[in-house]
This record gives sequence, structure tokens and C-alpha cells, in this order.
Amino acid sequence: MDPRVEQFMAQVKAKNPGEAEFHQAVMEVAESLIPFIEENPRYKHAKILERMTEPERVILFRVPWIDDKGEVQINKGYRIEMSSAIGPYKGGLRFHPTVNLGILKFLAFEQVYKNSLTTLSMGGGKGGSDFDPKGKSDNEVMKFCQSFMTELSRHVGANTDIPAGDIGVGGREIGFLFGQYKRLRNEFTGVLTGKGVDWGGSLIRPEATGYGTVYFAEEMLKTRGDSMKGKVVTISGSGNVAQFATEKANDLGAKVVALSDSSGFIYDPNGIDAEKLAYVMELKNVRRGRIEEYAEKYGVEYYAGEKPWGIKCDVALPCATENEVNEEKAETLVKNGCFVVAEGANMPSTPGAIEVYLKNKILYGLGKAANAGGVAVSGLEMSQNSLRLRWTREEVDERLHNIMIEIHKTCLKYGTEDDGFINYVKGANIGGFVKVADSMLAQGIV
Repeated sequence: MDPRVEQFMAQVKAKNPGEAEFHQAVMEVAESLIPFIEENPRYKHAKILERMTEPERVILFRVPWIDDKGEVQINKGYRIEMSSAIGPYKGGLRFHPTVNLGILKFLAFEQVYKNSLTTLSMGGGKGGSDFDPKGKSDNEVMKFCQSFMTELSRHVGANTDIPAGDIGVGGREIGFLFGQYKRLRNEFTGVLTGKGVDWGGSLIRPEATGYGTVYFAEEMLKTRGDSMKGKVVTISGSGNVAQFATEKANDLGAKVVALSDSSGFIYDPNGIDAEKLAYVMELKNVRRGRIEEYAEKYGVEYYAGEKPWGIKCDVALPCATENEVNEEKAETLVKNGCFVVAEGANMPSTPGAIEVYLKNKILYGLGKAANAGGVAVSGLEMSQNSLRLRWTREEVDERLHNIMIEIHKTCLKYGTEDDGFINYVKGANIGGFVKVADSMLAQGIV
């Protein structure tokens, strides 16, 4: 490790003990940025990177609610307001038992760079709770969301902090959260994104992260005179991002052969076509079943407790969760002929896996670039709310596609190396950093 990076990380770890995911996210950025900062001393003297690793504000609160048995339940609520240098805080809410301060700080830190790359005026934030909506009734979810928003409403607003959904926070949860905010504040504003289209939401928002990931993969392939047409694709996850990544990959002529959930993955060598994808959507979105049922229905193989990275493919799209691809699995991917990895999830590849990608010079689109489509369309939803209008599906999709093209151009600008190899890690990190850093310099020590 570069001794300058090592020294910087020692300081970060001392200030933020026990937050492994946050350390990993900062390390990945620092390895790209510290050499760049040394070449641009104005950032070094103002300690921009040191300031960017400290949230502007951390909000931690108690969330009491009453379940259907009449028993009092208590959860933790969080909001990390990381950076407002280029716009109001923007980032999702995650409801999952694994949520803790370190995970949310990692996600908020990543969000700053991701939002900067979108070309839109959005700062970075993240929040959530250790509440688990799985197995809860609609009434219990509503009670929790109302209690959560009762406190969060003090800290968010259309020009201050605009949360969105994330794992465990879909249309149902956003609706309950928005209703409580409106009730408390007596105002109808664009305080949340991911809303229903009848009350301020944007078309294409559910599809945006998955579509954007595939658009980014297509742009990477174009640098080698190639396209998604005819490519064999493996995807992890079977939720929102994975579903719409499958849909867009199919649209572009690829064949998706694997999807997964927390219990295992299915391998369908004939491809998950539109009819089969409709079944997956009904299975996961309506019945909330397990992906194993797909294998039973279509007579394909199911691998319990595994991820699909041992399957031969041209393109891999990790769309599930952080650190799902380790060094060993990355080696297997490359050995089996995979030459494109585009991340639909946040930080799904470990540092060891990223080393494998870069060593083998494959096309690797890291999450903050490849999955920025979701927050990009959240930004477009904010614009539509401010204008009090709604764009058509075609308009939003075109804007999303153009944003992903611009993100790719930024990665090329800062990531193209002397031998012509495009280091998307370097390109995305520096590209996301410069816009925020220059704004921080202009605004003084605040």
C-alpha cells in the first residue's frame, strides 16, 4: 500500500473504530485520490478528502411503535447527512436488521461521489433503521414508518434532505413515510423520491437502477467495438434492480441465465425471457416467494446457499448486496471468460475482487458509476416535483440514458491510462471528487 494512503487510513480508522464497511469504502476512494491530490495541492492544503470523510451531521434516534399484538417495539433510526456542497442531501433509507452506523456511513460516503457523477445538483446522505419489514403486516409497517418519520421530519425537506428508498423500503414504505410527513408539516412537497406516480412520483424510477447499470455496461462494451447483443449475462439478486437489469439486458439482445436471492441461485441456460421474468416479478413482488420456486416451475438447476459467479458468462451484474464477490469468485469469473462486470449493488466486490478485475484488465464498472441511474432518476423526480409536472416514460428514459453516457464520459476523462486501458475505479472516484472538492473550496471552511 502507498504509505500516504496507509497513513490516511490509520487516521480514518482511529476516528471511526469498528466501521469495517466505511473503512473499505474510504480506502477504495483514497487509493485513487491521494496521488491525484498530491498533484493538485490546493485540495491537500484545504484537507478536502479529510473533510469529506466526516459527515456534516449524524442523526441517531429511537423509533418506538406498537405491533399487532399490542406490544411495544423499539428500533434505532439513523440519518447520515454526509455532504451538501453541491446540493441538498440525497440518498436512500434502508430498513434491514443489518443496518448500523458503519454501513450507513459507507453508503452515504459512496452517495456523495455517485450523486456528483450524475451531473445533477445533489449532495449525499443515507439513512434507515434496523427494523425488518419482512414478516410484518401492512399495519405494523405503517406504525413503524409513522414513528420513524415523526422524528425524521425535523431534519428533512425538499430543499434540505430528500430521502428515497433502498433495501426494505419500497413503494409501500415510501407512501407511509410521505403521508406522515405531509400530516406533520401540512405541506405537499417533494421531500421523498420513489413516490407513486399519482402523487408526485416519476415514471421509470423503479426501473432506473437496473436500466442504468445495463446502459453503463453497453457504454463500456462500445469502447471495444462491442455491444450487449448476444452476451450471456449472470445477475445476482432477484429484486427491483436485478429484475429491470434483466429486462434491459433482454431488450439489448443479451441472454440472462442466472438470478439469485439470499437462499441460493437458479441457472437457466435457455435464458430468462420476458415471460419468465414476469413470473419472477410476480413471485418476488407479489407473493414474496423464494427464487427456488422458479427452478421448480421451469425445471432448471437450483444451487442452495450459493451465488451465480461460478457460471460461465460474458457479463456479470452483481445486483444484490455489498461484498458478495470476493477474490476467489472474481478469479473464477475471469477464468470462465467473463470480461465485463457492472455493479448494480453498492460495493458488491471486495478489494481483492477489484484487484483481480484490474489485473486482468476487464471492463469493470464500479457501483458509484454503474448504478447511479437510480439516484439520477430520483433527481429527475425532484425536478418534476419543483415544476409541478410529469414527464413521459420516453422522456425520463432518454434523460437517464444520457446521464449514464455522461457518467461514462467522465470515467474516460479521468480513468484512461497511458496504455489505453480504462480504469473506471480511478475515473469514477476522481470524476466524482473534483466537482464536490471545487465547490467546497469555493464555499470556504464550512
